[in-house]
Amino acid sequence: MTTRSAFLALLAACLLLVGCEGNASADRYPAGPVTMTAGASAGSGFDLTIRAVVDSVQKEGLVDVPLPVQNRPGNSGADFLATMVDQYRGADDQISVTSLSMMTNQLRGTSRYGYRDVTMIARLMTEYFVVVARPDAPFQNLGDLMSAIKSDPSRVAVGAALDDQAPFDLLVSAAGGDPSSIRYVTHEGGGDQGAALASGEIGIAIGGVSEFVNQVKTRELRGLGVLAENRLPGLDVPTAREQGLDVTLSNWRGLYGPPDMPAYAVDYWQQALAKMVDTATWKDIADRSQFTTTFMVGEEFQTFLAETQADVEAALQAARR
Repeated sequence: MTTRSAFLALLAACLLLVGCEGNASADRYPAGPVTMTAGASAGSGFDLTIRAVVDSVQKEGLVDVPLPVQNRPGNSGADFLATMVDQYRGADDQISVTSLSMMTNQLRGTSRYGYRDVTMIARLMTEYFVVVARPDAPFQNLGDLMSAIKSDPSRVAVGAALDDQAPFDLLVSAAGGDPSSIRYVTHEGGGDQGAALASGEIGIAIGGVSEFVNQVKTRELRGLGVLAENRLPGLDVPTAREQGLDVTLSNWRGLYGPPDMPAYAVDYWQQALAKMVDTATWKDIADRSQFTTTFMVGEEFQTFLAETQADVEAALQAARR
């Protein structure tokens, strides 16, 4: 065998080994723990969603490796999004949860990154926003609250994550008030807002229904209005529309991975999640948390993301005028 022939044979053998190893990685995936991150505090919508996913896939036997959950709060997910982009490119063992906040953060300049900078895996669910108050607050409904804000906005402290301020702005605008006058107290999610409501730091909060549903049902909090087209089954809270404020708005949540996440990992999680949303465990969590499963992957998901980003950008531009 000539030197050239020997070299070519060796090169072919190396390529064959590399190809086999690549397939073996896909076949073995996941071979170890996959870290599941909520880019907000415990009790937030991000936290509740990622834990619902972990509980469901593990209880239903869909994923048999450890799925440690971590909370990395900061700017409604923007801080961990930057970490995902800057530190985990190409990794197959990092997954995080996101929502409409990924878009509002980028469009408002809070984040350099958006959905195009990472690997969007799947949309999981949709939930509506709800406004809640302490039970001793002097507001029985949204009309009382809007009147107080228009009269003296400095006296009403409204707890809201950065991405939840936009829907409250819409309510105040619909009532004829000035959104720029609202006294916001920023919290990362329902857990922090619940504590602030309990301590009296704030009297009002807005967030996803799943973040407050238990306290509303036990009357620890008073539900003033939900931004849905119709009342939600099992939740005795009137809509904003039936109180004369024609504002309906929902939030979506889904999972994403780092930029250049390997295709085998994306395929694995999309298949596992597709099975998960049909399980009894997931459906029970959805029912208790008052969210609607709206599963999407692939081109359908990408189209939804592009259209939603355009809608959010148009809404923010209109609010600035």
